Amino acid sequence: METRDNRLPLPYMTIAILTVLVVMYLIETVMGGSTRAAVLMKLGAMNNLAVASHHQFWRLFTAQFLHIGWLHLASNAVMIYYLGQYLEPIIGSWRFLGIYLLSGVGGNLLGFAAGNDYSIAAGASTALFGLLGAVITLYVRNRNVDFMAQLGKMSIALAVINLGLDLFIKDIDILGHIGGLVTGFFLCILIGNKDLQNFKPKMRVIALVILILYTVWSLRSGMVIKY
Repeated sequence: METRDNRLPLPYMTIAILTVLVVMYLIETVMGGSTRAAVLMKLGAMNNLAVASHHQFWRLFTAQFLHIGWLHLASNAVMIYYLGQYLEPIIGSWRFLGIYLLSGVGGNLLGFAAGNDYSIAAGASTALFGLLGAVITLYVRNRNVDFMAQLGKMSIALAVINLGLDLFIKDIDILGHIGGLVTGFFLCILIGNKDLQNFKPKMRVIALVILILYTVWSLRSGMVIKY
């Protein structure tokens, strides 16, 4: 009798990302607590005034590694692992990392452009929504693949439900979530994947242009402080 191993390959990059998130949370705790504004700001949380007035653009990147409370971390970590175990093998570990990190920045860019200039934002949910956007991209291009159709429909439902809930939950950065979702969608068109059909070069060029225009608009809009 022959048997076949149907288990998914271990998502090493996903596990590495989660390890970094946990380590950063422990550092927050040691420094005084993950809910303290001073600790969050010192470690790189997102704040529009700090970016615009003091040119601390690195916050657009570092904020995605911090969390406000253990529930915040746990909820994001569960979803990142769930999506990562499917998405990382499909697109490849380095593409997965690129989409994850750049979507985190892309989400924070929209918050910078149109969000509250005085709030402090942190969390991997901008990157997480980027993963959802990437799965939706793969679904759009590969609807005829059964497992991709199931995963894609589930990702669309998760994105819609979570964005809907964002409207009714206080202190949720819905702009960051939307920005991450859109960034992940177009990034996946641009860089492609290793196992499924990719978009044609024309669509990749359009995706690149959209991402560049989005970045320029976000930076220009964010530099205008709203008093």
